[in-house]
Amino acid sequence: QRAEIIYRLADLLTDQREEILLANKKDLEEAENKGRLALPLLKRLSLSTSKLNSLAIGLRQIAVSSQDSVGRVIRRTRIAKDLDLEQVTVPIGVLLVIFESRPDCLPQVSALAIASGNGLLLKGGKEAAHSNQILHHLTQEALSIHGVKDAVQLVNTREEVEDLCRLDKLIDLIIPRGSSHLVRNIQKAAKGIPVMGHSEGICHVYVDTDASVEKVTRIIRDSKCEYPAACNALETVLIHRDLLRTPLFDQIIDMLRVEQVKIHAGPKFASYLTFSPSEVKSLRTEYGDLECCIEVVDSVQEAVEHIHKYGSSHTDVIITENEKTAEFFLQHVDSACVFWNASTRFSDGYRFGLGAEVGISTSRIHARGPVGIEGLLTTKWLLRGDNHVVSDFSEHGSMKYLHESLPLPQRNTN
Repeated sequence: QRAEIIYRLADLLTDQREEILLANKKDLEEAENKGRLALPLLKRLSLSTSKLNSLAIGLRQIAVSSQDSVGRVIRRTRIAKDLDLEQVTVPIGVLLVIFESRPDCLPQVSALAIASGNGLLLKGGKEAAHSNQILHHLTQEALSIHGVKDAVQLVNTREEVEDLCRLDKLIDLIIPRGSSHLVRNIQKAAKGIPVMGHSEGICHVYVDTDASVEKVTRIIRDSKCEYPAACNALETVLIHRDLLRTPLFDQIIDMLRVEQVKIHAGPKFASYLTFSPSEVKSLRTEYGDLECCIEVVDSVQEAVEHIHKYGSSHTDVIITENEKTAEFFLQHVDSACVFWNASTRFSDGYRFGLGAEVGISTSRIHARGPVGIEGLLTTKWLLRGDNHVVSDFSEHGSMKYLHESLPLPQRNTN
């Protein structure tokens, strides 16, 4: 039934495309008239036919994984004769997801909540009110095929969020998706309800001495310029000192200039230059636009230390042809996503094959990195016995613990 609802929602996104794009056009016009949204946020707000098509593809992937997500047995143990224990997946409960400007969040998050059997309260930004309204209406239409229309609800005013953050008896997890300012406010307002997510996306690309010229410019361009407003866009390029004043370094700078990226110099980089771009105010800056910082490091170890000091544990990349250096970086950088010779922009639930994501978590508990269905499930233990009591297992008791691992039931992989 969960899969059927999600398949229906995927169909509605393409069938009702005209209505959705019309509502989105109203939001874009209002935002432009009021002039209150920066260009990167306007980009996030806009929907297109291709965005809706890839949303529908992602939803169908989620529908497939939802078939055996809840109630899946992940461990079976024979504790003693006729006493069998199972650990099974269960929903977390009721999720509150708060998101800004991106209306495509709504169907993605709804599908993930439905797939994992969770109830969902959604709070979108007022700048996407028309888009959110129609997308929520379609989600409820899909839920209605099994009579559970109210499993996903939309919260409308700002005050309600602060009230909701106090409902620790009713809400089990809050997931804010948006600016670091939004996340910090929610973390403050949440009284006794865990908050999952990331407050900043300060992503680094470290260019090693053994980097290939061709890969460097291509990966940096994609990481910074493909969608600079995204939380997985590059913010700081770390360059090995030996590469300064080499053709490779010149090519990086030329490419950034061609792409109209404003460069800020880190303190060490500035000290090597006779005249330099503006020195960076802070090495811990999320620009979210066509701007980035360049800093110089003496080694891969120093790159790792810089990332731990100034990064936000989101996504960090090394570009090198030296496998040993790459492995050192992959093992030592303690971020949710660490890549070798690949763009930071791969850090995404859809690109990871999760269908979509409810967000990216940089915390170290429960779920980390792009959070798909698995991150919205917890587990419980089921013990099936036959008149068993603990005293039978005491020193003089008649029973002995076996603790045998039992095979897991076959998963439905169709």
